[in-house]
Amino acid sequence: MRKYLFILLLAGVQSTLFSQQLVENKAEAVGMSSERLNTLSHTFHQYVNQGQLPGTVTLIARKGQVVYHEAIGMQDIENEIAMGTDAMFRIASQTKAIVSTAVMMLQERGLLLISDPISKYIPEFKNSTVAVKNEDDFYDVVPANREITIRDLLTHTAGIGYGYGVAADKWEEADLQGWYFAHRDEAVLETIKRIAVLPHEAQPGTQFVYGYNTDILGALVNVVSGQSLAEFLSEHILDPLGMNDTYFYLPKNKAKRLATVYNMVDKKLERAPKDGTMQSQGHYVKGPRKNYSGGAGLVSTAMDYAKFLQMMLNGGTYNNHRILSRKSVELMTVDHLGGIEYSWQNGMGFGLGYSISKDLGLRGELGSVGEFGWGGAYHSSYWVDPKEELVVVYFTQVIPIQNVDDHQKLRALVYQAIID
Repeated sequence: MRKYLFILLLAGVQSTLFSQQLVENKAEAVGMSSERLNTLSHTFHQYVNQGQLPGTVTLIARKGQVVYHEAIGMQDIENEIAMGTDAMFRIASQTKAIVSTAVMMLQERGLLLISDPISKYIPEFKNSTVAVKNEDDFYDVVPANREITIRDLLTHTAGIGYGYGVAADKWEEADLQGWYFAHRDEAVLETIKRIAVLPHEAQPGTQFVYGYNTDILGALVNVVSGQSLAEFLSEHILDPLGMNDTYFYLPKNKAKRLATVYNMVDKKLERAPKDGTMQSQGHYVKGPRKNYSGGAGLVSTAMDYAKFLQMMLNGGTYNNHRILSRKSVELMTVDHLGGIEYSWQNGMGFGLGYSISKDLGLRGELGSVGEFGWGGAYHSSYWVDPKEELVVVYFTQVIPIQNVDDHQKLRALVYQAIID
């Protein structure tokens, strides 16, 4: 009887932990070493002091407790503004995980199936085409072998890239190259309708082609829910999780917290230009504020993004709100590629919005099988390790960047700090 009561009590404690908000605690309370985490701080101070990074914010949570949340360096070098833990960052492709979650929520509400063809909701995809290189070193445009499904988009196997494939001339002519949408003075659905009729890079379901897939899913959320993507995310994900610093476009009263973008040119950091697209400061404060990019549009903080990841680690619940069922989380965080090659990194696959760790030996890095994560174009990164009950968020703002091994050092120094 006592054993039964203990099990019930333990289950209640675990349920409470999984629903409460992230709180700070000593690393030793959850099996990590504060002394060893100091090595992480020292290493990243060196990156900043050597001019390789402007500034960073790193958050590490284990077993629902934040054991490391540190800002290093500068938010704005020229104006001598120090980086703060509440700094806001353009998270680019880290938007994809949140929008993929929105799609799974719509399936849970009976509004779609991820096996559905995307043309059921956006008819312009009904007769998709593919550009195939020919013997004349040009290309032919052929019909797609089958329709693109929502699952193809979630796994980046729809054959749709960022406009730099075989038919790059057509995409350039349509002004549709690269992941940046914030400057566009049109609703995202209109942008996606133009993408639908361009020749794609591969037949659906045959290759991993990273591209506009999650932007298309963002437009899908708009069509199916009847809300803009910004409205749907705010109402059903961001507000319930308490992600109060996550936006597509910043309110004026928070603009001063937006970290400055830097370009690495000849191994030196230069302030990115104010005007431009992917490698500029962007239109996140001033601009049309019309195009909600599901693939790369959000601005957030390390703490906000950690809340989202903790929800995933908890099996779909956080802050007394259930966002997804445990079974949907399980489906999202396993490899879906099967026999399709994932050439980005050995030992990895791809799920529904996340890369998935499959083989540590092939990968050759510290981590766990079943770990899932991704990153963003401004050199940010994150991962969740369910085996170690670990969440890691890392933000900086450098694009492009060359020959800086901060991501690899981050991983090594996080895992060396686990002592249980």
